[in-house]
Amino acid sequence: MTPRRDATDGLQPERTALAWSRTSLGSLTGGALLLLRHIEHYHGPLRLLPAVMALVIAAAAYAIGQRRLTALRSRPLPSSRSIRRQVLALGWAVIALTVVTSVVLGVS
Repeated sequence: MTPRRDATDGLQPERTALAWSRTSLGSLTGGALLLLRHIEHYHGPLRLLPAVMALVIAAAAYAIGQRRLTALRSRPLPSSRSIRRQVLALGWAVIALTVVTSVVLGVS
């Protein structure tokens, strides 16, 4: 971790990194629980789809968080600090994961 450059910088970069880490950890935990639920009753690759999707979402959230932390710690701050596309894409991915999980759990 790179130290803050000035004491007046505040803790925004750290809070942002923690929020993205929590999102990543939550997705990873959900994927692990889905794997554990279907480990005894595995009936094909469709059962693994939600867990794999959760793993991809967790990795994406972690990567976005690390990139965001690096950007917020740089001086001067980048002119474009908005990451709306990444947040929107991650949000749609979570919605897709919810739908796929509901379908897979409904089939079992």
